[in-house]
Amino acid sequence: MNIQVTEQANAIPAELKPDLSIRLCGPRGFCAGVDRAIQIVVLALKAYGAPVYVRHEIVHNRYVVEGLEAKGAVFVEELNEIPAEHQKQPVVFSAHGVPKSVPEDAQSRNLFYLDATCPLVSKVHKQAMRHQRLGRHVVLIGHAGHPEVIGTMGQLPEGTVSLIETIEDADVYVPADPDNLGFVTQTTLSVDDTAGVIARLTERFPNLTAPAADSICYATTNRQEAVKQAAPGCDLFIVVGAPNSSNSKRLVEVALRAGAKKSLLVQRAAELDWAEIGDIRTLGLSAGASAPEVIVDEIIAAFKARFNATIDLAITTEETENFLVNRELREVPLTHEDMAWVNGSRV
Repeated sequence: MNIQVTEQANAIPAELKPDLSIRLCGPRGFCAGVDRAIQIVVLALKAYGAPVYVRHEIVHNRYVVEGLEAKGAVFVEELNEIPAEHQKQPVVFSAHGVPKSVPEDAQSRNLFYLDATCPLVSKVHKQAMRHQRLGRHVVLIGHAGHPEVIGTMGQLPEGTVSLIETIEDADVYVPADPDNLGFVTQTTLSVDDTAGVIARLTERFPNLTAPAADSICYATTNRQEAVKQAAPGCDLFIVVGAPNSSNSKRLVEVALRAGAKKSLLVQRAAELDWAEIGDIRTLGLSAGASAPEVIVDEIIAAFKARFNATIDLAITTEETENFLVNRELREVPLTHEDMAWVNGSRV
């Protein structure tokens, strides 16, 4: 763990507040796929005007969704919710990916759509389709009902993919052809849990074929590794994220397993229960891949108001990934205000 420069809280005289060390993880917050998805909505609003429709939450974060709604985005669950008079307005598919039936439905309705599926999710789609094309039955390791899982399963013909969630599922799974299986995983799973499921499947089915590259994305892996390094000795570990964010919930679990005495998932500072938090001396802090940095700052400010806080940056790696937006949007200029939205803050 790389501990860097220390920052001192100064809002209230230090002698009136208990000391608190905040271990602030890095990497944290927005990943390149989330950044790209938000950018697509912002650019579409600039290029085509409001409303821009978005199928499902663009990313799993209410702060982001409500902010984009204020700019003119309209979130729908199904394409039939788009009024006929707005048929020529763009509809954006979320970063989680969609089944093949969704763009087919959009085409049948003559809708103009922009696909914001994370490129790393698209890579999993291609890996699954390659398994199926080569005659393998696809085993998808993931969480039932998650939009990414629905999207990945929707790339394949019915009956060609089986969902495995846990080691217990792997224990009872009975494939039609045990020697002709290939697996992929949801991109936002626990690295350790997934390794256990894969190990059990491989033990039972030695000819199980892995994808050409790891399906769990770099951002998920990096954020979990940073939490693992920072969590030991923490009285409390807070993960900023939404309750429907898979990668954020996994960080809470990782923190507990790595040695934090307690771990909480928090969407906003207003949710903090100070009576429950009580007397702590070391706080770990990270954020899921769809959580904007402005909320991390909000959480820090809330603790600084009550504690004589120092911040230690616990950085395990630097992320430099950048994903291009859709070709139709690449010439649309981004202003300083636009970038503030894309980067998770507001000016």
